[in-house]
Amino acid sequence: MMKTLLAALALCLAGCASHSVEQYSSELPRLELRSYLNGTIDAWGIFQGRSGEVKKRFHVVIDASWDGNYGTLDERFDWSDGSKSRRVWKLTLQPDGSLRGKADDVVGEALGTLSGNALRWRYVLALPVDGSVYNVDVDDWMFLMDDKIMLNRSYLSKWGINVGEVSLTFRKR
Repeated sequence: MMKTLLAALALCLAGCASHSVEQYSSELPRLELRSYLNGTIDAWGIFQGRSGEVKKRFHVVIDASWDGNYGTLDERFDWSDGSKSRRVWKLTLQPDGSLRGKADDVVGEALGTLSGNALRWRYVLALPVDGSVYNVDVDDWMFLMDDKIMLNRSYLSKWGINVGEVSLTFRKR
């Protein structure tokens, strides 16, 4: 019985292991953040609960700028329920090519790794839900498709349990 339980746990943990952003190192076009995340960008997205049901849709306008290795992303969200929100990211490109970022609703610091056309961005988000705030882990994947379009898939979890996903399409103006 114990061997069966341990084997099941090992399979479960192996299934939770994620792939590495480095596997996209040869994918083109290369994602150069200071180039793509510069100027005005529109994005459309959905938030899905853990069952896959779309809970909210949104449009976000991002005003992005850089001063050397320091970037600002000013994101203004319009949600399908009529609400509005804003997140301002302060980004720093590191000498090793990695990315660090902060925003008011991010707990601690976001850490990102770039490779080829991909960015993997991980952070803890203080997510308001029905009058409460929950800290959820975000595993955010962005893939540059061409000079105008980037796709984004974010996986949200709490204590390792999936609580939802966000899918976005970015279009640079």
